[in-house]
Amino acid sequence: MFEIVLGVARGIDYLHQGCDMQILHFDIKPHNILLDENFNPKVSDFGLAKLYSVEDSIVSLTAAR
Repeated sequence: MFEIVLGVARGIDYLHQGCDMQILHFDIKPHNILLDENFNPKVSDFGLAKLYSVEDSIVSLTAAR
């Protein structure tokens, strides 16, 4: 279980800091975390996601929505 939680946290960290653009998911919930055959978590369902420049260190919730 700990490895799954850690994998999800790493995935979200990558979306926020590891891409050319910041990706804010806005719909992280158990149904949007898929597990592969080795129980490695994958973040899914980016329908509500928004892209922001990596230069924007702070994104207000009102601007994000």
